[in-house]
Amino acid sequence: MTFIIISQSLFKYFYHRQTIKLMTTSRRKFIKISALGLGGLATVSTAYKMFGGNSLIDSVIKENIANKFKRTATYCEVCFWKCAGWAYSDDKGNVQKIIGNDDDPHCNGRLCPRGTGGVGMYNDEDRLKTPLIRTTINGEQTFREASWDEALNLVASKFKGIKEKYGPEAFALLKHGCPGWHFEHLFRAYGSDTNAEPAFAQCRGPRETAFALTYGSWVGSPEPTDIRNTKCLVLIGSHIGENMHNSQVQEMSDAIDNGATIITVDPRFSTAASKSQHWLAIKPATDIALLLSWMHVLIEENLYDKEYVEKYALGFDELKAHVKQFTPEWAYGVTTIKPEEIRKTARAMAHAAPAVIVHPGRHVVWYGDDTQRERAIAILNGLLGSWGRRGGFYFKESISVPNFPHPEYPEPKWDWRDIGENFPLAQMGLTNELIRCSIPNKDNKYPIKAWMVAGTNLIKSIPDTKQLQEALEALEFLVVIDTMPMDITGYADVILPECTYLERTDIVRSATNREPSIAVRFAAVPPKYESKPGAWIAKEIGMRLGLEDYYNYNDFDEVVDWQLKEMGTSREEMEKIGVKKYPRTTGSMYLNEDETHVFHTPSGKIEFYSHELAEKGFDALPVYTPHPEPPQGFYRLNYGRSPMHTFSRTSNNPNLTELKKENDLWVNPKVARILGLKKGQYVWLKNQDDIISTFSIKVRVTERVRWDSVYMVHGFGNDNKKLTRSYGKGIDDTQMISRIFTDPIMGGTGMRGNYVTILTEDPHKNEVI
Repeated sequence: MTFIIISQSLFKYFYHRQTIKLMTTSRRKFIKISALGLGGLATVSTAYKMFGGNSLIDSVIKENIANKFKRTATYCEVCFWKCAGWAYSDDKGNVQKIIGNDDDPHCNGRLCPRGTGGVGMYNDEDRLKTPLIRTTINGEQTFREASWDEALNLVASKFKGIKEKYGPEAFALLKHGCPGWHFEHLFRAYGSDTNAEPAFAQCRGPRETAFALTYGSWVGSPEPTDIRNTKCLVLIGSHIGENMHNSQVQEMSDAIDNGATIITVDPRFSTAASKSQHWLAIKPATDIALLLSWMHVLIEENLYDKEYVEKYALGFDELKAHVKQFTPEWAYGVTTIKPEEIRKTARAMAHAAPAVIVHPGRHVVWYGDDTQRERAIAILNGLLGSWGRRGGFYFKESISVPNFPHPEYPEPKWDWRDIGENFPLAQMGLTNELIRCSIPNKDNKYPIKAWMVAGTNLIKSIPDTKQLQEALEALEFLVVIDTMPMDITGYADVILPECTYLERTDIVRSATNREPSIAVRFAAVPPKYESKPGAWIAKEIGMRLGLEDYYNYNDFDEVVDWQLKEMGTSREEMEKIGVKKYPRTTGSMYLNEDETHVFHTPSGKIEFYSHELAEKGFDALPVYTPHPEPPQGFYRLNYGRSPMHTFSRTSNNPNLTELKKENDLWVNPKVARILGLKKGQYVWLKNQDDIISTFSIKVRVTERVRWDSVYMVHGFGNDNKKLTRSYGKGIDDTQMISRIFTDPIMGGTGMRGNYVTILTEDPHKNEVI
């Protein structure tokens, strides 16, 4: 295997034109991390073709690489799928390649481009290298380098001060991924269960709440969708093939080869739509109307799974009466989908049932009624009899990883549940509510005074930027743990550099799947620079807080070794295999038709009609409510994912930018003719609140998007001049999302109610720089 080594001058840490700007007189001024003078050279390997699709390269790698490099078991952290793999490092201790683990059900031995991009993360010279502490020099706020002892002592002193003055609950944790696990243990030992993560309120929360209400079970991750055996797959705004959920993409490919019917509902002709027999170019924000109409057809034409519904469902009569009025003709007037197409696709689902999946999606915070839309999806699957059936949804199973022995956590006086009390069915902490409680208010019963932010860039993930700005200004202390100088680090009082996942031993991965399995992540190489593992950072803070009993081990390797032994394996075995599978203990993946399954709902049945929602004052059955329309001359802004990038975190990755350097704006030819737009022309956007994009974006004129919408890929438009690969490349869609619609049931922040108009002349040309 030949590795291409690319050397290039990289840059000092620097921030420019942040979405959230604080006044220069602010107590917490955003600091440009430029005065540190940190730079150097990067070494990167080539980006690998999607899923390792070149069989010749595959064979060369797998036959020869083991003879030249050290192999270490790991699992990916570039996205949440956490595919297991092998990290290969040379005799100088440099990671050179990452290859998928053949035995891993998350990837089946094939990594996507993002997974191979982990090498770029490791080699990125822009990484945070040493602890930094906010200071003031000559009246200007800046950062200075600090030793780990000084930085950790300062953080521990702030923990103690907040606890003494306000109680431990006033210190909050905003987290994501494996670092979040380590710091949640620290916070709970400290006495705080005040935590939240964007993955719930800004992503998949509505679907988890909806399916829990209907089936008594979260969908979870990976989703228990039996795509490889399905006969009909229905995707509603779910962009499999672009969101690059590895095993699902592979299974969808198998399903297509097996002749499965694919139905895609999307205002845009997505990659999935291009593989579909039916593309329903729905009017945005009308999805519930289509779902109700499908239910109408299934019930009125007696196409639903009558035996399944009678045996397992509760509330069918109420549902039948509810959807009687929602005919395809009615839905046509709302969705613009022709009645015959609604009937045809409903019949296609029924014909395939129960081997049919109406996919619940992932990023489902759209319009504020998202729990009800996901409830409609869950009910539709119930009518088709797909839950617990081959080719539908299988019964997932995982194996529990034992917790290393420690004392009971202290009981906090209040926690994330109390903060989210206005949203009675929130099942995790709500980021926006936690942020709201960080803004001083005499009526605030749960005041938050300090934050730790671990592994999440709030500036790019939280839609209400005004509220976030107020909270940042009000905080008494902010500590950020990250591998990179992300936007949020510029507001920190202390920055602690975490090493990349390739440089640390981490928690044992156990995720729901067809059969239980675990995967390990061992340090392939030592941490670069002065960076440290999150587990080490959490323990060092804990020891300074007098929490020794919660850290009764020398290092985290000792914890992992103990856990593996308790699970009937060992470090030695896992170093050789990376992934270990266990037999199922909960029975079959599918319903035993000779028995009566009991669901984990209050009634023990699939609840079409939700008494719990009714008791809390919500609609017991999904109801379609019209949403606002774009003003004259504006178009609904839709955004999505690229298979080459994970949100914005990889847009400057040296391995991946060659595959996709910038996003473009999908515009329907009708709109292009009206506005005089040409293919490749650069334009600017202005949203309904007069926010103008910092940069321009290249027009893509295409029939693949509706005339009332425009579309772009998320994660571009980076405004850091020193990010030479991504600076100014396209538009940051988050910048255009200034209006949110909050889900009253679980607190999710709907972000697809924003509109933009297209500007053909540079609105910044007369600005003084």
